[in-house]
This record gives sequence, C-alpha cells and structure tokens, in this order.
Amino acid sequence: MKEEFHVSPKHPRAESIRIREKLIKYFEEGVVAKAGLIAHGRGEAFDYLLGEKTTPPALEAIKASAASILEARYPVISVNGNVAALVADEIVKLAESSGAKIEVNLFYRSKDREEAIARILREAGAKEILGVGDRPLVKIDEVHSERRRVDPEGILKSDVVLLGLEDGDRTEALRRMGKTVIVVDLNPLSRSSQWASITIVDNIVRAVPALTREVERQKDYSRELRTKIIREYDNKRVLSEAIKLILERLSNLSEKGVFIDEASKL
Repeated sequence: MKEEFHVSPKHPRAESIRIREKLIKYFEEGVVAKAGLIAHGRGEAFDYLLGEKTTPPALEAIKASAASILEARYPVISVNGNVAALVADEIVKLAESSGAKIEVNLFYRSKDREEAIARILREAGAKEILGVGDRPLVKIDEVHSERRRVDPEGILKSDVVLLGLEDGDRTEALRRMGKTVIVVDLNPLSRSSQWASITIVDNIVRAVPALTREVERQKDYSRELRTKIIREYDNKRVLSEAIKLILERLSNLSEKGVFIDEASKL
C-alpha cells in the first residue's frame, strides 16, 4: 500500500503512528471494524510494556509455531480486518512458504467487508481465499458469534489454525474441537492467549515476518527435530515468562525513574 501521509523518521513514535494511520485508512474503506481500532489501542499499550520488540518468549513460540505449521496435515491462516490492513503481504508470503490456506473469518461480518479484505489479499498476491464470496459456509456450534461460519475447506477441515490478534471464544472452541491453535496476541493475560496451544506475545507486524523466516529455516530440519520442538514447547511457561518480562521492565523503570528516551515513547 502506498502511504498517503508522511511521518518523520525522526519522530520517536514514527512506526506506531504509521500503523495507526494505516488502520484508520482501512477503517474508512470498510476493512477494519470500529472494535478493531479499540483492539489495536489495547495491544499497543502492551507493546509499550514489552519494549516494542520481539522477546525471547515470543521467539520460542514462533519456533514452535513454525514446526507445528510444517508438521500439520492441513494448516489454515485466519484473517480479519486488522490482519489484512497491517500484514496482508506477509500473510501471503507465509501461506506460500508453508502451504497453508488463507481464510477470511470475521466477527463483524458483511459481504462488503469480506470482499474488501479479499481484495487486499488478492492485491498482495493471494491466489485462493476461502470464506468469501459465494463459497458455501458451515456453522461451528461451539462458537457463538458470526465467526461460527467457516469454510468447509478451511478452518473446519484444519488441524492447525493461526489466529491473528485476540479472539478468546473462538480459540477456546477450536481447542475443544481438537485443533492446534496458534495465536498472535500482545496481551498475555487474554482468554485467547490463555486458551491457545501456542501464543506468540508480539506485535503482528513483527511476528508474521519472523514466523515466515522460521518456516523457511525449519524446512531443512528433520521431521524428528520439528516434532521434538513441538513436544517440548510449554505455552504456560512461555506466557509466564512474557508476564515476568513486563513486570521486570516496570520494576526497573520504577526504581530508576522513566528516562527521557523511554518517556518520549509514551
């Protein structure tokens, strides 16, 4: 997407402002829901607390996620408005690298919004997009929102699902259905983070490219090694470590005072 606004690279919050402006643009185009703007603000607050970087716990989760996707029988990437607005190109690259299907699945669903998101994905190079247009959808009884409507050749059929951003009720339902659920969520305390098989506590704009790179790296691994990575992964421990990092950072700042380089980010 060609940016229609300019942010000085010297601005201490340049990247954050670019992301906000992108979400506003796509909200005005009907891609992002109002609630998506609220969700982004909540996530951005946690990103501050994490230091706006991919942490060691996140890297461990990314490693386990790549192994799970590569070992999956039928992996699917679920895309909503925020994901399409922020990382459409990266989602397509991940799908191509891993062989995963892409499905549009929305809480605030409408035909116009489905098509707007599909258009962004097509412009990014996606050749097949499930869950949109005239494709027949089926309902998952365990989900109690519009997200219950899924593509029978997508999420319903999947054994591994990557969910971008928060979605607690669906995460819980898909886990109960026996699926491996990978969640990208900056809030380690959310229901989606707590219910996921693997939680990548990171900003999606960093997590998806990192996951694609890890998928490419693990293609050279043996199946035994990838299986070992999956078996040894402990999501409760990883979430605990993410929370500890937040606490340590807050403790250090409270003891030393907020330095100007930190304060300028707030």
